[in-house]
Amino acid sequence: MPDAKPRYKRILLKLSGEAGVGGDTFGIDPETLDITTEEIAQVVRAGVQVCLVVGGGNIFRGATLAATGMERSSADYMGMLATVMNALAVQASLEKKGIYTRVQSAIPMEAVCEPYIRRRALRHLEKGRVVIFAAGLGAPYFTTDSAAALRAAEMGCDALFKGTSVDGVYTADPKKDPKAERYETLSYKDVLAKDLRVMDASAVSLMRDNHIPIVVFSIRERGNLLKVLEGEGVFTTIA
Repeated sequence: MPDAKPRYKRILLKLSGEAGVGGDTFGIDPETLDITTEEIAQVVRAGVQVCLVVGGGNIFRGATLAATGMERSSADYMGMLATVMNALAVQASLEKKGIYTRVQSAIPMEAVCEPYIRRRALRHLEKGRVVIFAAGLGAPYFTTDSAAALRAAEMGCDALFKGTSVDGVYTADPKKDPKAERYETLSYKDVLAKDLRVMDASAVSLMRDNHIPIVVFSIRERGNLLKVLEGEGVFTTIA
């Protein structure tokens, strides 16, 4: 609809490193990064306030290395540093498109980004800047899902958008099971009871307690983020 308007004023966009930055390759894929940041730029131009959490799985996944015997805390801190690298890449790509940004890290590293300060982040959003939260929660044993949920609550977001490589939540992995069916809507309770693994259980519970809907959609389809914000496109809403 040409006169459609975004349904939410402020959102937190959660991207996995692979889906949002890395594509199907290890590291940062410039083409995938450019497509992803153009999606974000479109919604910013439409007047939506956006904050962002990017995973680091395209560079380093702490849980994977911990499973091979590395001490878990060290592995998790290495994973947090990977998210800072992705955040800086997203920042550079967005600013080439004329979108003002700030990166805030839960692990202080003032030479490359701001420390996480809640009131400063809120002010950036009010000024129309995209705020990219890096380094998770700055502590081991917490995923970037948990970081996204907490930041969404702290920023007073209207919704948490999770951009993936599939267009919603399915009864099974649609890449492996052609009979998998997509859910239009789900309750938080359904997600937890059915162990659908959309996000960590702690993240889903935090969104439930703060009455923030989770919208799961495909970040790979061009123009899809804006369409989903306008109530069109294909997605699953958890509320």
